[in-house]
Amino acid sequence: MYFRINKYEAMAKREKRNKSRGSAGNNRKMGEDFLEKNRRKEGVRETESGLQYLVIKEGEGDCPDANANITLHQRCQLVNGTIIEDTYRENETSEVKVNELIEGYQEGIQLMKKGARYKFFIPWELAWGKNGTGIKIPPYSMLIFDVRLIDFW
Repeated sequence: MYFRINKYEAMAKREKRNKSRGSAGNNRKMGEDFLEKNRRKEGVRETESGLQYLVIKEGEGDCPDANANITLHQRCQLVNGTIIEDTYRENETSEVKVNELIEGYQEGIQLMKKGARYKFFIPWELAWGKNGTGIKIPPYSMLIFDVRLIDFW
């Protein structure tokens, strides 16, 4: 009996692992397809690293550097529309140091001026990569951020 339980447990684990691999591959393909179509849209710009962004409203003054502390509003979502975080809806800003953000977000924030609102389309390589963050952000997830830079110092 003990052998059979382990056998079935092993089968269940294998099935779960294979399903996860399929989801990761699907996430990657969905993100790549999205970015390919998105780069052709009017107003969308792309940096050398692959970060895509759309300026919704330009700000004024200087841009923050990698060591700046920033106050912002943000909505983060997956390509499928699943919202990860939304400070607009919560009506509470976030305060963070630029160099603590994921690579693509750091790059995008440093393009913005105080008061600006941008939309970032961050490929998985510039986000949480092949591992994701566990439950909220699956492996190979491309992320979309709607960001308003309120202040920095």
